[in-house]
Amino acid sequence: MSRVQLALNVDDIGQAITFYTKLLGTGPAKRRPGYANFAVADPPLKLVLLENPGQGGSLNHLGIEVPDTAAVDAEQARLTAAGLASADERGTTCCYARQDKFWVQGTPAGQPWEVYTVLGDSPVSGGGDGGPACCGSAQEPSDTAAAPAAPCC
Repeated sequence: MSRVQLALNVDDIGQAITFYTKLLGTGPAKRRPGYANFAVADPPLKLVLLENPGQGGSLNHLGIEVPDTAAVDAEQARLTAAGLASADERGTTCCYARQDKFWVQGTPAGQPWEVYTVLGDSPVSGGGDGGPACCGSAQEPSDTAAAPAAPCC
């Protein structure tokens, strides 16, 4: 199954979880300190909440979750053929999960888009496993200095 991911910065994770549980009619699929994700069946959506005080209500990043690494590879090949550049992150830890992913580069307004699959759960949020930091880490070099630091999802 594929689904769109929307990652939002929130000021208060508890308050946001209460609101989105009511709005979506389901509780979080995963909850960690400063982090929650909702796996919504209908419409197919992965909503990620990242506690980032002072940034509440802003977009953290966007993504497309696909079922496996073969689908990640197929999407990367399709987008490369369409002329879009990407930055690979294989076997990385992000969003309390091990993932194979790539980040699409050159988006019109600089919003980070990832295409990913979850390989397994992780007890850490990411970036601390010796791999690259996640969630916006593949922003284009010219944008990195101007972009606010985003916490890992």
